[in-house]
Amino acid sequence: MTVPKDYEHPGAPTLLWRAARLMCPYCGARGVLESWFKLADRCSACGLRFERGEQDYFTGSMLFNLVVVETLFAVGVVSAIVAMWPTPAWRLIFFGGIGFMTVAPFAFFPFSKTLWLALDLVFRPRGTITRR
Repeated sequence: MTVPKDYEHPGAPTLLWRAARLMCPYCGARGVLESWFKLADRCSACGLRFERGEQDYFTGSMLFNLVVVETLFAVGVVSAIVAMWPTPAWRLIFFGGIGFMTVAPFAFFPFSKTLWLALDLVFRPRGTITRR
C-alpha cells in the first residue's frame, strides 16, 4: 500500500501527538499495537513500516524509555522531598521509588516505541531511507 503523492508529510507536533496516543504517527490510524510489548509490522491504513529497516532500530526507543522514566523518577523524588520538608518520609520515598521504577518502564514501553518512531519521522521523513 502506498501513500498518494499529494499527501503532505505531517509536522512534528502532529507526529508526536499521534504517537503519544498510540496511533500511527504518519496517518493517525489506530491498531499500531499487536500487544502491549509488540508493534504491528505495518500500519493497516497507510502501510508505514514501523521497523524502519536498520538493525537494532528500536534500541533508541529503549534508551528513550530509560531517559524519560529516570527523569520522572528524579523529578518525583525531589518534589516529594520538597513537599514533605523538613521531615520527609524517607521510607515512603524509598519504597515508592522502587515501585515506580519497577512498573514505569513497562507502562511507558509502547509509548516509547511510537514516540521514537515519530521522532525518527521528524528527522527522516517517510521515503528518505535508503535500503542497502
